[in-house]
Amino acid sequence: MPIIADPLFWALAIPAFLLTGISKGGFASGAGNVAVPLMSLVIPAPQAAGIALPVLCAMDLTGLRAWWGRWSARDLRAILPGGLLGVALGAAMFGLLSDRHVKLMVGTIALVFLARSLWQARPGRVAPPPATPHRGKAGFWAMLSGLTSTIAHAGGPPLAVYLYPLRLDRAQLAATVAVFFAVLNYVKLVPYFVLGQLSATNLLTALLLLPLAPIGVRIGIWLAGRMSDRAFYRLIYAMLFVTGVKLVWDGLGF
Repeated sequence: MPIIADPLFWALAIPAFLLTGISKGGFASGAGNVAVPLMSLVIPAPQAAGIALPVLCAMDLTGLRAWWGRWSARDLRAILPGGLLGVALGAAMFGLLSDRHVKLMVGTIALVFLARSLWQARPGRVAPPPATPHRGKAGFWAMLSGLTSTIAHAGGPPLAVYLYPLRLDRAQLAATVAVFFAVLNYVKLVPYFVLGQLSATNLLTALLLLPLAPIGVRIGIWLAGRMSDRAFYRLIYAMLFVTGVKLVWDGLGF
């Protein structure tokens, strides 16, 4: 079975999946998934999403085991229905989008997420009091998260808009996010298979990247609570900025 032979692909994919696993392990949770944007610099964006999904599913199993039983059942009941609806909408859109459109969407999501994160972290900002749970807001942002997760595995930013203001403790937030995306990612296997994104090439490439899943997640679990997230966020944000600008440029056809 063929695999991707381009050395640049592997030079980008290996650190990208390690960083994604670290974030999924609860360290700098919600820092952003850099795997699809980075791989999309070398291969078509839909193919990058197809390669990423099996690896993300493996990361989800490791994350669930680490955070088992520490999630917020109340918030999961509020966000899971919207997330599944978003997966259905994303699957319907996925088959209609060209590689250029997907690259434009992935790049735009990366840059919007980066802009919002920097605005939230601006000097002198006074943190507001914890928000009150709201089923309508939960459903909307979870639906948007499911949609962007299906197209580009970039569901973290929309979900963060709803969950972060609730001020859940660090472990409860990590566990809730882990369960939400584990459910969505395994459901996404069905439309990805139907759409042909789980081809032999994509699956074999994902298999070679699979060992990075438990390594990255375990590193993230170990780092959580032991050191500041600041340096990790800076690295992720720098990567998202460069790849986001490049993907938007390519998506616009320049």
